[in-house]
Amino acid sequence: MVKVFEDRGGWAGAERYRRLDTSKEWRRRRSTAAITFASTEEATALLKWKATFKNQNNSLLASWTPSSNACRDWYGVKCFNGRVNTLNITNTSVSATLYAFPFSSLPFLENLNLSMNNFSGIIPPEISNLTNLVYLDLNINQISGTIPPQIGSLTKLQILRIFDNHLNDSIPKEVGYLRSLSELDLSSNSLNGSIPASLGNLNNLTYLYLSDNHISGSIPEEIGYLRSHSELDLSYNSLNGSIPASLGNLNNLSFLSLRENQLSGSIPQEIGYLRSLTDLRLNNNFLNGSIPLEISYLRSLSFIDLSINSLNGSIPASLGNLRNVQRMFLDENNLTEEIPLSMCNLKSLDILFLRRNNLKGKVPQCLGNISGLQVMTMSRNNLNGEIPSSISNLKSLQILDLGRNSLEGAIPQCFGNINTLQVFDMQNNKFSGTLPTNFSIGSSLISLNLHGNELEGEIPRSLANCKKLQVLDLGNNHLNDTFPMWLGTLLELRVLRLTSNKLYGPIRSSGAEIMFPDLRTIDLSNNAFSKDLPTSLFQHLKGMRTIDQTMMVPSYEGDGSYEDSIVVASKGLKLEVLRILSLYTVINLSNNKFEGHIPSVLGDLIALRVLNISHNRLKGHRPPSLGRLSVVESLDLSFNRLSGEIPQQLASLTSLEFLNLSHNYLQGCIPQGPQFHTFENSSFDGNDGLRGFPVSKGCGNDPVSETNYTVSALADQESNSEFLNDFWKAALMGYGSGLCIGLSIMYFMILTRNPKWLARIIEEMEHKINMRRRKKQRG
Repeated sequence: MVKVFEDRGGWAGAERYRRLDTSKEWRRRRSTAAITFASTEEATALLKWKATFKNQNNSLLASWTPSSNACRDWYGVKCFNGRVNTLNITNTSVSATLYAFPFSSLPFLENLNLSMNNFSGIIPPEISNLTNLVYLDLNINQISGTIPPQIGSLTKLQILRIFDNHLNDSIPKEVGYLRSLSELDLSSNSLNGSIPASLGNLNNLTYLYLSDNHISGSIPEEIGYLRSHSELDLSYNSLNGSIPASLGNLNNLSFLSLRENQLSGSIPQEIGYLRSLTDLRLNNNFLNGSIPLEISYLRSLSFIDLSINSLNGSIPASLGNLRNVQRMFLDENNLTEEIPLSMCNLKSLDILFLRRNNLKGKVPQCLGNISGLQVMTMSRNNLNGEIPSSISNLKSLQILDLGRNSLEGAIPQCFGNINTLQVFDMQNNKFSGTLPTNFSIGSSLISLNLHGNELEGEIPRSLANCKKLQVLDLGNNHLNDTFPMWLGTLLELRVLRLTSNKLYGPIRSSGAEIMFPDLRTIDLSNNAFSKDLPTSLFQHLKGMRTIDQTMMVPSYEGDGSYEDSIVVASKGLKLEVLRILSLYTVINLSNNKFEGHIPSVLGDLIALRVLNISHNRLKGHRPPSLGRLSVVESLDLSFNRLSGEIPQQLASLTSLEFLNLSHNYLQGCIPQGPQFHTFENSSFDGNDGLRGFPVSKGCGNDPVSETNYTVSALADQESNSEFLNDFWKAALMGYGSGLCIGLSIMYFMILTRNPKWLARIIEEMEHKINMRRRKKQRG
């Protein structure tokens, strides 16, 4: 997942903290006082409260001593006319509760700021004694429980901030009694229930933040009566119903966020009255209908997010009037028709998201004239035609995602020269011709995805210039080349996917000391690679030798939600995996022409979650080292020529959810264990020599299994054993006295036995003969 702009994911916290200590009421208080000594009662009460702190060695509050002047010397304390007027100990690492706070002893307290500490417990109802309180800030603590209804007694209160705590239950209607309130921030808690209609009484309210709670019900129409409103954030709740038309009365509103709720119905046309609006976020709801033309009246708008709804119809051409808009998100709706050419009038645009709609037609050539454009995503639509070459003129472009459309023609060579480009995603289109060959030195490219096109030719050697490349997916094309071992010099490469091409030949080491050190996914399936499995390559895959739970995904600049994804053949299915770099470690070499044995070094790649080397020509035994793959979830060795027994070590793989050993020449007892008991017969099909659960009733020395054996089964087992002993004698006779005699003996024996044994017997004989030869050579 790509994190780019903080405000794409919600109301930016920086904007909230900008006002923490800047209220007009706070600034207007006089810094000098006629009397500089606090009353003895107030000082004593504060010292008693300090004595309850869990951390008595607080250096900032060391000045709080009985012998010092509270008004003049105490940290965070200010007085007016000899009475404590201000207590501001924000961010002082105090760990305490409010139970012992001297509410009744501070009757003249106007400003109380305990924010960014470690206060826990509830807000006591005695807070109502602070009748002169103007400013109350308890944000970023561990305060729990309910908001006491007694807070409604603080009729002079102008600023109330209790965000980022653990408050629960509903907002008391008594908050509506605070007629002087200009800012109310209760966000990032666990509040539930509905928004009280009494909030409509707060005529002076300018800022209302209730985001990131569990508030349900509809948005009260009374919210639209708060004409002084400048910012309204109700996002990340469970609000339902429609957007009340009364919100159109909020003439001074500059920020409106209703995102991440369950709102339905259409966007009211009255939204066009919000002429001061600069930031509109209605995304992640169930809004339907068309985008109202009235949105084009919001000429001050710089940010608009209507994504992830069910909006339909075309993109209004009038949106081209929003000349100040910088970021526009219309993705994941049901928008149809062509992209209006008026979109090219948005000269201030730096982010444009139109992905996952039903848009058709061509990508407008004039988009290449928006010089500051950094991100353009139009994937998963029905766009056709060629890529406008003018887009290569966008010298600030960082992410270009046009994947999963019906675009065709050649990929212009000039795209290789955009040094700012970090993501180039053209997957699943109809592009033909060759890949760009001029990727330049100094390239910023992190992800290149051209999967699922009709590209031909070789893999361009200039990709070696892309030193920051982490994801390379050229799968499902018609590329004709050998394995690009030279890509091993890209030290940050994590995903290499070349599946379903016309790649061929052996995979040989380049002799370099460092190759693919951070590779986590390699998919070479469905090609024509041959010879032995690349042991030298496996030895260099350091990124697969450590189980790293904290591995980070790429961080692309300029966008809030680009996700790399690949399709992984895992657990017998083809699954699209998102966040691939942090979740999956994959080796898929299936459907090639690999020969020889499975190298034991694979057991060193302990971070593997998927290993698929099926449909090759591998032979010999499975190395017991595979039992070290402790997190492997899918293991597919099917359709090879593997022989011998299944290593007992595989039974210890408790994460294994899918196993396919079918269509080999395996024999002996199937290992028993919790995971192996979950596998069906199909996991072992086509191995006539296997015995035990689930293919037969019993095996070996398992006492439960032995009791279920029938006499005929035992006799058959004994017969088979005798046959194998006789067979090996005959084979060794042939080896010692001449090939012809040996083959003759084998011929007569095979006539009298089940021919299905032949392939397995030949494999085992070959193995024993080779071992004898090696022994003689060593001697």
